[in-house]
Amino acid sequence: MHVLSGDYEMVVFAYILVTMKSGSEKEVLKRVSSFDEAIEVDLVYGEYDAIVKVRVEELSQLDKFLTEKLRALPDIFLTTTMIVAKKYKGT
Repeated sequence: MHVLSGDYEMVVFAYILVTMKSGSEKEVLKRVSSFDEAIEVDLVYGEYDAIVKVRVEELSQLDKFLTEKLRALPDIFLTTTMIVAKKYKGT
């Protein structure tokens, strides 16, 4: 949380693991990178194809991002979302 003028502003960070159609990575990740909520977008090797770090002001915005933007992309098969409980290091 960030303190602004004595009031608390809620900020939600989440990591989203993404599985997508083989060969579509470049196009999909370019599109995901254009979303304001996505603050980091990385192609990875292993069980998942990408990791997307998201910043939103509240959980309802995370839900909207997942359902209306990310999962709406036709080449994305599966997402796994991990909401950050507490940051120990990082920006």
